[in-house]
Amino acid sequence: MLDQTAQPARLPNAAGIGYKPQHFTALCDAPSAVSWLEIHAENYMGDGGRPLAQLRHLAQSFPISVHGVGLSIGGEGALDRDHLARLKQLCDWLNPASFSEHLAWSSHDEAFLNDLLPLPYTDATLARVADHIDQVQTTLGRRMLLENPSSYLAFAESTWSEPDFLAEIARRTGCGLLLDVNNVFVSATNLNFSPQGYIDAFPLDPVGEIHLGGHDTQADDHGAPLLIDSHGREVADPVWALLDYTLARSGPRPLLIEWDNDVPDWPVLETEADRARVALQEVPACA
Repeated sequence: MLDQTAQPARLPNAAGIGYKPQHFTALCDAPSAVSWLEIHAENYMGDGGRPLAQLRHLAQSFPISVHGVGLSIGGEGALDRDHLARLKQLCDWLNPASFSEHLAWSSHDEAFLNDLLPLPYTDATLARVADHIDQVQTTLGRRMLLENPSSYLAFAESTWSEPDFLAEIARRTGCGLLLDVNNVFVSATNLNFSPQGYIDAFPLDPVGEIHLGGHDTQADDHGAPLLIDSHGREVADPVWALLDYTLARSGPRPLLIEWDNDVPDWPVLETEADRARVALQEVPACA
């Protein structure tokens, strides 16, 4: 388990956005509702160029959260040591306020599948994920957060509920959790369970970040609603309502707007961030 006595400062309990280079000038000129930024680690693992120069500049004004998408924490094989070394190099010089990854797998042998794929929640999976998290935290010398996935199917072999699985991982490894409220809503709709019940069962104390994003609505082969975690549009009203439900139980937390596809002009994203800021302001600090 990671020694947490010398961890970097936490992100502010305020609204942030997933940073995109087309918004660099707007952020420098008038950051407005945005108090912190999140980047995808894999976009900044090079040795130089404009992306790193812009990131160094932004890091002088904003706390930065690094969000990984390529470690394959849930994969059956060993973690990619070269990938982990590049991630360590990024975190060493940037010294981000937070680092997070997904409860998912995305590689098999030497193939990278460019997707976040689901896991069965079994004792064997739990042991493997915990070992990988221990390796990441030891290598980076910092606590990581683990994000709940969006789900489109359930495994018959699972013996743990997702909230209990995440709680046990946090207990074993000392890692924190990243609660993606949109993922909860997507999974609840697709798998027909109560999103409020999921939040009631979720271990909120280790949550170091909350994410919000947009989803697309489709239909499965039987005509039932099928939600896709697309990160390509504004946050849906039912997800905002679920956020309010969550914050009433968790209290204010760092709150991120994710918009990764069909990225809008700055005023649209700023409006979403401002709505997140208002949601946080309406939560009593003692909640």
